[in-house]
Amino acid sequence: MRKNVLGTAGTAFGTACLTVLALGLGTAPATAAPPAAAQGSGWEPAPSAPWDVPAGERCAFAVHGEPIVDEVVSRELPPPAEGVTRTAYKGDLVIRVTNKETGAHFDADVSGTALVDAYASGAQLWRVLGPVLVGVGEGSLARGLYVVDGAYTIDISPTGIKTVAGPAVRTDSICARIG
Repeated sequence: MRKNVLGTAGTAFGTACLTVLALGLGTAPATAAPPAAAQGSGWEPAPSAPWDVPAGERCAFAVHGEPIVDEVVSRELPPPAEGVTRTAYKGDLVIRVTNKETGAHFDADVSGTALVDAYASGAQLWRVLGPVLVGVGEGSLARGLYVVDGAYTIDISPTGIKTVAGPAVRTDSICARIG
């Protein structure tokens, strides 16, 4: 889910983000129990990949994103209708977003949970609780990269236009933080 939220930026949660890379954060002892995702729970790792966005596409400067914590898992759920896939996402995710011109960076905790319906047309509907990273080219938010937090939906048209709406939505501009 991350890759689709970010659009061409590549990450936030998602089937494409969100998006979004297994980093070796250390090794567990050989006697450690396998993670919950590997114990037959139906949850599978949903690793993210590093991504780059050229200047002007989201921020006025080129941006690099790379997960520094990535414990996101996903689970396929029964489809709500023909031609729709439904996937749930949860887990810790921290993305280091870096201004490629200055080296300034911000570690965005985007550990929200989401239920994502993906339609055959390419449209998506995300139902989100908590923070996710959203890259906007066109939509209800100005062009940019945002940590969007709260209880909300993200409607993504087949052409990539993103509409964020809900009763409790907070946005934090990452471009402003690292610009």
